[in-house]
Amino acid sequence: MPQKIPATVVTGFLGAGKTTLIRHMLQNAEGKRIALIINEFGDLGVDGDILKGCGDETCTDDDVMELSNGCICCTVAEDFIPTMEKLLARENAPDHIVIETSGLALPQPLVRAFNWPEIATKVTVDGVVTVVDGRAVADGQFAHNVAAVDAQRKLDENLDHETPLSELFEDQIACADMIVVNKADLLGEEDASVLVGKLRTESRDGVQVVKSTMGALPVDVLLGQGIGAESDLSSRHEIHHHHHDHDDHDDHHHDHEHAHGHDEFESFVVARGEIKDPNAFAEQVADVIRQNNILRLKGFAAVEGKPMRLTLQAVGPRVDTYFDQPFGAAPRETRLVVIGESGLDRASIEKALQA
Repeated sequence: MPQKIPATVVTGFLGAGKTTLIRHMLQNAEGKRIALIINEFGDLGVDGDILKGCGDETCTDDDVMELSNGCICCTVAEDFIPTMEKLLARENAPDHIVIETSGLALPQPLVRAFNWPEIATKVTVDGVVTVVDGRAVADGQFAHNVAAVDAQRKLDENLDHETPLSELFEDQIACADMIVVNKADLLGEEDASVLVGKLRTESRDGVQVVKSTMGALPVDVLLGQGIGAESDLSSRHEIHHHHHDHDDHDDHHHDHEHAHGHDEFESFVVARGEIKDPNAFAEQVADVIRQNNILRLKGFAAVEGKPMRLTLQAVGPRVDTYFDQPFGAAPRETRLVVIGESGLDRASIEKALQA
């Protein structure tokens, strides 16, 4: 059974910084081939160097075009499913698909569409990322420019024109696996902490809330959440039923250890000797992650008496382990990469992981 291609859904109001986040991700993709599906092509600021050579005339609705940096760009033509089928049928399939929703479209119906038989066996929702304008949310208006959001609603007859932004915001939060509080630099330390705490309590259990400035998130933090959101819809249902529902069908490793130029994030390697019991060690790792608010942890461990290397991947406190390959001539040691927001207590994390 070939592995499903992971897809990340990026949602958030106009002006929250989705586009900046995506541009930053493409510029720092670390060799990943990322396919991008966006609603309005003009949104991405096509003149930007990141999409060089891909103007409106070359990227028509019917085109899926490959750019020099391995990023593939396409607009949502008539419908999402044909676009996905075309993308999945390519010889050189992408490593990861990123879908940017228009600011007022809710993520839930899109996630549900991944259960459609045409694509269900080939692709999975890696995670839903909701980008919020930290300053605007702290001020209770949810979008930096409410008039622009209203203008966007009026232009699109498919959008819900009535519901207050606060309710649409709650639905974006209800569906999120990760909430990015963008423009954190405009908030100041104390306001940012208060807002992050509030969003943690308002979101589902295990949802990661991270701060960012100019959408600068390491690709390792943004992608690879491994949630499988399409099989977990009941916990992220719409809180508010909006009048206008699109034809909504209900039936249905290569890792680099360096984060570049992200002042808000840090990563470091912890090495230790062999471990005795993989399950007990996974529990220990999950505890360390919970206590230190670690975003990602990955690496491998040497298990006493086992020739195979144990691979560990953790997204928040969910730890997955499997034996992947023999150590062979490589030294039998345990090496873990820890990634989190800056200010991690490195000494105590090392001590706890080496215990």
